[in-house]
Amino acid sequence: MMVDYGMKPLDVLRSATSINADAFHLADRGRVKAGLLADLVILEGDPSKTIADLYRVRVVMKDGILYK
Repeated sequence: MMVDYGMKPLDVLRSATSINADAFHLADRGRVKAGLLADLVILEGDPSKTIADLYRVRVVMKDGILYK
């Protein structure tokens, strides 16, 4: 919906990750960087350009375990 109301997809992704982590004072997450907590996804497509690509999940890494 944020994209539908005019936000750029990359700004929506930032608001859901690093900006949200900063707002809640969670310095150990919200970015992909050595030493930080992270659950990761591999997507088909580029959600920074087409936000709907977030639904095209191929692989998830949660707590260091890969799920396909």
